[in-house]
Amino acid sequence: MKLRTLIYVAISTFLFSSMEIALKIAGGTFNPIQLIFLRFLLGGLLLLPFTLKRLKKDQRHLNGRDIRAFALTGFSCVLVSMTLYQLAIQMSLPATIAILLSANPAFGMLIGLVLLKEKMSRTNTIAVILTLAGLIIIVNPFNLTNPMGIMLGILSSITFAIYGILTRLSSNKLGFGGMAMTCFSFIAGAIELAIFMAFTHIPVISRAFSGVQGFSNIPFFQGITWSNILLVAYISFFVTGLGFGLYFLVMEEAGVPIASLIFFIKPALAPVLSLMILRDPIHSNTVVGIIIILIGSVVTLMGERIAMRMSRK
Repeated sequence: MKLRTLIYVAISTFLFSSMEIALKIAGGTFNPIQLIFLRFLLGGLLLLPFTLKRLKKDQRHLNGRDIRAFALTGFSCVLVSMTLYQLAIQMSLPATIAILLSANPAFGMLIGLVLLKEKMSRTNTIAVILTLAGLIIIVNPFNLTNPMGIMLGILSSITFAIYGILTRLSSNKLGFGGMAMTCFSFIAGAIELAIFMAFTHIPVISRAFSGVQGFSNIPFFQGITWSNILLVAYISFFVTGLGFGLYFLVMEEAGVPIASLIFFIKPALAPVLSLMILRDPIHSNTVVGIIIILIGSVVTLMGERIAMRMSRK
């Protein structure tokens, strides 16, 4: 692995691992839906110049079919998965939600098996079983203190896995790279979310949502001040824009197995950062669950490397 690629992996891993902590802090200042809108709009715009440069190089132009695909992937990611994700962070420990989201590859493999009739290798099957076992230990269903936060976190992970499958299918069908799919999905999702936010300002709809905290008269840019603009910039440009940008650079330079290391390390690093910054405790069942999930991640990584070697022969 090149030193540059290793640096990209390290930076992206840290950014993704700090994501839940930054969102938890910002959640006390901003409306949760507003925060999703800001981070994906600004993060998508950060990736836009690089994406347009790549499209110009490949002599590609967007058409109606492309826009419909981005609207679907943006809806599944921003409007559905990340809304559930942000609400889960506000209701539960950020480290727990980080671990739940990192389990999305396991859900993706299960969804692919059931709906797309995709086959799972022996190593992937073992990895899924270990990941689900680790999640059960972390969630500890026999002693739930915040079932709603956990449920939203699991739903966020499942819907993010669906977003990943839709992105992969669209990418294969349309011929776009990961950077373009991510950039346009983020921007499309932010636009769709903005439309929803605009509807919450209509008096009739505003009154209908008045009983649901945070879903009535959702602000767009209000609340951004000099005291919190750096936090907004960190979440939007660094965590969302730069984090995903580096992730796809690693994928293009070193392949999927190396890029997957980012999400494999996150379940272990996120609780440590949460302990250091938010003083959130790390319980013994969380440690055991993390170890089991990491073992499952290593199994997946080794299986992918073996498959790549076999395909080259």
